[in-house]
Amino acid sequence: MLTQSLIAERTARMRVNAIREILKVVSQPGMISLAGGIPAPESFPMNIIRELTRQVIDTYGSKAFQYGPTEGFGPLRHHLAEHLKKKKDIQAAPENVFISSGSQGALDAAGKALISKGDKIGMASPTYLGAIQAFDPYEPEYVALATDEKGLIPESLKTVLNKNPLKFVYLVPTFQNPTGRTLPMERREHIAAILTQYDVLLIEDDPYSDLRYDGSPLKPLKALAPDHVLYIGTLSKVFSPGLRVGFYVPPALLKEWLVVVKQGVDLHTSTFNQALASEYLSGNHLEQHLPRIIARYKPKKNAMLEALANHFPTDFIWSRPEGGMFVWVEGPPGYDMEALYHRGIKKNVAFVPGKYFFTDSKSGMETMRLNFTMADEATIHTAIHVLSKLL
Repeated sequence: MLTQSLIAERTARMRVNAIREILKVVSQPGMISLAGGIPAPESFPMNIIRELTRQVIDTYGSKAFQYGPTEGFGPLRHHLAEHLKKKKDIQAAPENVFISSGSQGALDAAGKALISKGDKIGMASPTYLGAIQAFDPYEPEYVALATDEKGLIPESLKTVLNKNPLKFVYLVPTFQNPTGRTLPMERREHIAAILTQYDVLLIEDDPYSDLRYDGSPLKPLKALAPDHVLYIGTLSKVFSPGLRVGFYVPPALLKEWLVVVKQGVDLHTSTFNQALASEYLSGNHLEQHLPRIIARYKPKKNAMLEALANHFPTDFIWSRPEGGMFVWVEGPPGYDMEALYHRGIKKNVAFVPGKYFFTDSKSGMETMRLNFTMADEATIHTAIHVLSKLL
């Protein structure tokens, strides 16, 4: 009989994604979900999918169903390079834009290529759970970087770098998951200067910046320190998450290694899905469809902030994001949000306890992440009112 000794030691660091487990509960009939970071199904451009499919078949024929290069589908790389230059001020030739199976695929590839056991990684606290899950199997040591309502504090990064040789830093600078916070421009410039001064790599995860409802766009850190930033993006939030089309723009040193890693995992991302994404970009459909997504999400974000202001206790505070998908709530020290989660489930309202977004298991007990993209405005008000009564 097979025994536990069959399982690799590294799995001791691997854990089930808590949010994915919560989403199983959310699927119960009658449950209001403020939990998952999931795009609303009505945000998908269903009106053009059939036409895009026809265009792919007419243009590429059987090539769209064949194996393809690990680096990515050529036309998609070309259109992404144009998009990044026009919208993000990232100057990247098509041959320097690579395709991944969602941004999560790029995170895992980076972990596999970069992390040796015991390497120190700088992580904002709190941070994206999926990044922790991608990096954990390679057995790093996490170094928490201090944050405030504006995101990472640059001096915290500098202090850490003076004490610790970091292998790299990981950040979600714009509409961060889980907090919704955005690094202001002056901090971005300061952090870019620190990266250059200390010659350290930053992994910039940027899945949400297109979902801006208020304020003005900010340059990504890749545009400020291109030789020190591995930039990761995705079309999941502005096209379709199920197609699993992500992309990344690496420093020159990493290009070959990230391709080699991907070859060992999946050879390449779906050719057909990449071709669909290419037609989506080349036909100017993203430009036309993105305002519709924003028009759908902005009232939901405003409804959540209004409901929190109307119903939550005065000793609770929360973020006020200008975009993205999340609001971060902090209760008084010692408050147990996980206990509130279980009470909320009994009342058919789900959210994510914030403790899962910290690398230190003792942190974040009094925090929660709320998603506003899946429910309508009236339902958001109802859910927040239910939680407020439980509080």
